[in-house]
Amino acid sequence: MVREPDKDIIYENNMTQLLLCSTITSMWVKPRASMLQRHRIDSFKTRIYFPWPQKNLHFGSSATSCGKIVSMGIQNDRVRLNVGGKLFETTATTLANAGRNSLFGAMFDDNWNLHSNNSSTSTHFIDRNPDCFSVLLDLLRTGELYVPPNLPEKLLYREALFYGLLDHVRSAKWGPFDGNCLRAARSVTGRAPGDGTAIRAGPDGGCCVAHGSMVHVYDWMMDEHPPINLDYQRVNDAGWIDPKNVVVSACERLGRGDGGMGLFSSSNGELRHKFSVQHEGEVKSYTAGALSFSSDYKIYSSCRGRSNEYGVGVWDQNTGKQVDFFYEPPGWSLGDADKLQWLNGTNCLLVATLFPRKDNCYISLLDFREKKMVWSWSDMGAPTVDERLSDDRRVRDAIAMEDTSSVCVVNEFEDLGFMDLRRQVGSVRWSSRSRLMKGKMPDEPCYPKLALHEGQLFSSMNDCVSVFCGPDWVLTSRLRRSYGGSICDFSIGGDRLFALHSEENVFDIWETPPPPIM
Repeated sequence: MVREPDKDIIYENNMTQLLLCSTITSMWVKPRASMLQRHRIDSFKTRIYFPWPQKNLHFGSSATSCGKIVSMGIQNDRVRLNVGGKLFETTATTLANAGRNSLFGAMFDDNWNLHSNNSSTSTHFIDRNPDCFSVLLDLLRTGELYVPPNLPEKLLYREALFYGLLDHVRSAKWGPFDGNCLRAARSVTGRAPGDGTAIRAGPDGGCCVAHGSMVHVYDWMMDEHPPINLDYQRVNDAGWIDPKNVVVSACERLGRGDGGMGLFSSSNGELRHKFSVQHEGEVKSYTAGALSFSSDYKIYSSCRGRSNEYGVGVWDQNTGKQVDFFYEPPGWSLGDADKLQWLNGTNCLLVATLFPRKDNCYISLLDFREKKMVWSWSDMGAPTVDERLSDDRRVRDAIAMEDTSSVCVVNEFEDLGFMDLRRQVGSVRWSSRSRLMKGKMPDEPCYPKLALHEGQLFSSMNDCVSVFCGPDWVLTSRLRRSYGGSICDFSIGGDRLFALHSEENVFDIWETPPPPIM
């Protein structure tokens, strides 16, 4: 009979809660709910027994990086573990490499001293797979990951998830993102050819692909989860709230009132919340377009309704309720925007409506605090003598670069142009690169895309992605794969680059090789 604990010991971080009880200590792991809590409780329970005495635990914010040791009074005591009936012996220093956000973090106090009076003589039992634990323990010891041929990687990933070591495994499989060091890791074939809308990288190395009325979701191991099915409503955009939740925007279906924007589970594709638009106190049906997310947990989406619901809507991630709406001013375009980008430094939203969705291009910065447009540019009335602004050379994508207070644009020939955000009225300063293409153009329309990541600028063109670096944005690398046709979209996240090809609905995965272990 197990007596009631004298006092619970709680270990908490931003993803999990671990509840440790005294005497024969049992522990269960359950994800915390931080957004739309009633929709997000997914739990699994695994019981472990630690025979150490109960002490009060309070963990601060200190943690270790993957593969790095934090030396804060760590004892070099030997630790004995019985994992699934197999005995292991290691040190407290090795286990501390797992970091505070791991199962082994519960074995240490605030000063990283082993939380046991007789650590060198007692044996801690963990009812898990011993073969996987052997691989993971070696990873903590050396920083290298070696998976024996007879050990399924999916089984290893499952065990790494249990111990809180998935970040360590991912770090050992590929290194920190660097556009000039990327290597093609693999290609994944989609369900149907053509008509790919968008690809979005997830925060943990997975991705989702919008295709017609479906969104196909892949985890970081490239296992496909049940798709998000919108029942013949065309998907316009998708974005990750976190590894468990995907926001999808879709077209309105006339006569049915469907469409708009919804929050879906990335694991099973189920709808968790539908975001509504209110106009003059009434809920309206609408088409949701481009998406963006801010650091203060807001969701932004371009919106087109049947009456006056044209503009950009704002929703709170935690409550799911609409909190603001920026209405489209006369003579401008916001509701049809192709791209939204939240700027953390200026607390403004870049909104770009581009050719060919509109005959003219409209790029603006919106300040929701002041409810005004603080900067804008359009090619309306641009001089026709500049051949870059002819019908086949209009701006196809735009991205704001806060470090240089500028906006970068690209045309169909991958000419890069720059505009100064410090000037209310100005022209595009073009940097021509058309000559590098030697006059070769794709047989099908090609709409280049732009991305900015950690000081590197990326631009897709035909079947490759170009990388630009330095203050003058010099071309430093090209990423090219020969299969699948032109790249219709690409996305960077989770230390990976995903490139979606248009012809065969194939997407490529690019990774930086892990650094060598010295």
